[in-house]
Amino acid sequence: MTDNSYSVFNAMVDIVASPGKALDEIKSHTSWLWWPLLITMLLASGLFVYYYSWVDFPWLVEETIRQVPAERRAESADAIRQFMEPGRSMWTTVIAIVIVSFIIYTIQASYLHLANKLITGADIGFSQWFSFSVWTAFVGVFGALAGFAAIFMADSNQMVTQDLQVLSLNSLLVHASPGEPMFTWASSLTLINFWTFFLMSIGYARWTGADLVKSTVIAVLPWAMIFGVWLAMI
Repeated sequence: MTDNSYSVFNAMVDIVASPGKALDEIKSHTSWLWWPLLITMLLASGLFVYYYSWVDFPWLVEETIRQVPAERRAESADAIRQFMEPGRSMWTTVIAIVIVSFIIYTIQASYLHLANKLITGADIGFSQWFSFSVWTAFVGVFGALAGFAAIFMADSNQMVTQDLQVLSLNSLLVHASPGEPMFTWASSLTLINFWTFFLMSIGYARWTGADLVKSTVIAVLPWAMIFGVWLAMI
């Protein structure tokens, strides 16, 4: 049963403070998805707009070249120098954030919709699963805020983009350097991912009535396969 006094702003607070309550309410309020979607993308885009206006860009270009494997560095250097410039890098990143976000949410919603149809059979439509994917990813705003904090606390403006991922496994545990095999993998997997997996697991259970173990397996399986295969290939 939904609470008529409950609003999208309550849900944005509760997805952190009381996720079960938020997930119960958003199930019947699909149109609310635009708030977390826009806030998430605007904050992530704002981080990179600020970053590219702040970073020592000539240094960043040379650092990017340095990260290319030695056997391909000489042939790649000129192309990188010609392509990389602040405005182009900024807008390429912003456009990528928007496009990739919609692609990920669409693929994830399609997967959850299909999994529900085949395994649990609850009466839940694709648009609801799309909303579910957006809401469970809303905690990504804390990753963007942590990135802003990293910039504000930096000793200099010589910082690669991966250093903005202060909540990544690389920053917290692995400490691989650019160019090392584990660097990109560990920089891509963050505490925010695990928080999102937790929200997806309890959300799937509450929406479908499936037990928590089954819900966790269904929610986490695609991401576990992606990062698992990626790790095995390193």
